Amino acid sequence: MRVLGVDPGLTRCGVGVVDSMPGRRARLVDVGVVGSDPAHSVDLRLLEIADALETWLDRHVPDVVAVERVFAQHNLGTVMGTAQVAGLAMVAAARRGVPVAMHTPSEVKAAVTGSGRAGKEQVQRMIARILGLDDLPRPADAADALALAVTHLWRPTGAVQGGERHELTPAQRAWAEAEQSARRATHRGAPSRAARR
Repeated sequence: MRVLGVDPGLTRCGVGVVDSMPGRRARLVDVGVVGSDPAHSVDLRLLEIADALETWLDRHVPDVVAVERVFAQHNLGTVMGTAQVAGLAMVAAARRGVPVAMHTPSEVKAAVTGSGRAGKEQVQRMIARILGLDDLPRPADAADALALAVTHLWRPTGAVQGGERHELTPAQRAWAEAEQSARRATHRGAPSRAARR
């Protein structure tokens, strides 16, 4: 299974792609941060992030998109931007017939560190260990995106959206699977960003 994790944010949105491996192991495919210029209006910022998320989905053709579940924070402006970007990721996935899983921050921390109250640095260290990375994934948004992807690999039953895609006719399902397989064959031929580093 290939999972694209999205840690939503209007200024910095973490994105990370992970493949499952035998024996409850995971392999890094790509990781990064997409962002928007705070000097621009919100509509243009959302457009910039939407375009970047579409590119990541087309490049890596995930089986699932794991998005952090937005919860109420004291700063209403921050939570609004986070929710808007989470919505962009969900819409981009839905357009491609890719299911979306929502995971809470405490669920993610517990899955990768064993503690739902772990700090950012602890999550970074554990993700580096789980994925066999020489360096800690930075910034924290990128590590959080990878943690979301790993969480979904280990806890795939968490809050999956998009069940209606299974109501396709057999012909529609076969067409969608063939289209996704063709995209994956095309995109997997190119070296990943992680491999080029």
